[in-house]
Amino acid sequence: QVQLVESGGGLVQAGGSLRLTCAASGVSFSNLYMGWFRQAPGKERGFVAAISRIGGNTLYSDSVKGRFTISRDSARTTVYLQMNSLKPEDTAVYYCAAVNSWVPVSREEQYRYWGQGTQVTVSS
Repeated sequence: QVQLVESGGGLVQAGGSLRLTCAASGVSFSNLYMGWFRQAPGKERGFVAAISRIGGNTLYSDSVKGRFTISRDSARTTVYLQMNSLKPEDTAVYYCAAVNSWVPVSREEQYRYWGQGTQVTVSS
């Protein structure tokens, strides 16, 4: 059974940084296309970033491009989301997601596996 466990969320001031971690287990990590999504209060969950199976290709939403960096460590079966220059509008629950895919995936409904989420709060 695939498990995705997020960690690293917390409270940070605007302009600060956080690094989210998603640990995957129960499946061959190299088969997984990994993504991050977020859901702010009162809003639908939306795409943040994604990374290909071997990490050579990444996707970002326009709202985080240049500030967030997604990466993966195959030895640790872990995906990271480095978030810099955080803004209050980045406040949300952040979810890790995975799907067995070779092609870029950015739509929520395309992902098969989900973590429970980790709260990120950015104060102004």
